[in-house]
Amino acid sequence: MQHDLPALASDVETIAELRELYRAAEARAARLRLLSTSGRELVEAKSGQLETALKECATRLALFLGSRSGRIVRQEAGNGFRISAPGKEHLVLGTVLVEGFDTLDDIADQEDRDACRMLLDMMGNAIDRVERETKMARLLAALREREHRLEHLVGRIFSAQEEERRRVAYELHDGVAQTATALVRMLEGAGDASANGIAEGQRGELTHIARGLVRELRAVISGLRPTILDDLGFVAALNALADGMEQDGYTVERRIDADAGRLPAHVETALYRVAQEAISNIRKHAGGACRVSISAKVASGIARPSLRIEDRGCGPKNFKDGSPMIEEGYHVGIEGMKERMSTIGGTLDWSVVETGGVIVEAKLPRGL
Repeated sequence: MQHDLPALASDVETIAELRELYRAAEARAARLRLLSTSGRELVEAKSGQLETALKECATRLALFLGSRSGRIVRQEAGNGFRISAPGKEHLVLGTVLVEGFDTLDDIADQEDRDACRMLLDMMGNAIDRVERETKMARLLAALREREHRLEHLVGRIFSAQEEERRRVAYELHDGVAQTATALVRMLEGAGDASANGIAEGQRGELTHIARGLVRELRAVISGLRPTILDDLGFVAALNALADGMEQDGYTVERRIDADAGRLPAHVETALYRVAQEAISNIRKHAGGACRVSISAKVASGIARPSLRIEDRGCGPKNFKDGSPMIEEGYHVGIEGMKERMSTIGGTLDWSVVETGGVIVEAKLPRGL
């Protein structure tokens, strides 16, 4: 029997070591569960879920430490575990109050203290993240509201501008243009030139000037507010722009919906001004008469109505040191077209073709 005593003592020591290892493994597993479960909840928590996640973390931490209760307050308290902002230990975001513990130093096990610190850091990160996301959301909402108000204001400015153009155009048409036309007729219908004190050559010259004045007034009136746009709509007005280009020697290829119905007035105006500006830029920058393609898809049933104008001129470029440069002032017209499309919920894209020329494409919102 005496020979069995050393073996018995050795077995007891082995059992004690195994128990110690088991307890250590259980403690590590508990720390891992505490951090993994809480970390997942904190990472997934959104603004409306954060407070619930923080409360659950506080309760879980209390159970981990063997306490009966744990809660969180979103302020600095005299006792408890402080939650600091990431990288700013002086900025306290809250305090976890666990019954039986005043500070982290009251936790006897060093590894348990480290686990608690990690959990507090994760809680601080979650609070900081959600606060920043909430602030960003408010800023974005304010920015969208400001953009909406700005678009509404720009739309009102464009509407007021069109109304003023319409008023001026009709006043010119009913006033100055009628007077100039009457002057032409009086000069053409005058009897003996010498009897009226006007030489024949002078009368012919005055008649020529008066006719030129009438033409210029009609062009100004058409530019301000073409009556065809109000009377017959965008498609007819677009065809009139194309006719004018053909009269000036441009080769115009048209793909315009012939059966298109009338669009809302503000939409037709925006599209017409885009077409007018695009054609004006072609006249200024294409380098003379060239091939032009005009495509309009605005018939009923089109998923997303659009306007596309492309020219085969030299483009709005000049070259300096071998590099293409957009001509000064060209961007102003482009931005104006973009603003007009933006006010009706549409978009405008433009690009310079490598072989020369420009493509302008305006798209209206879906379901217009």
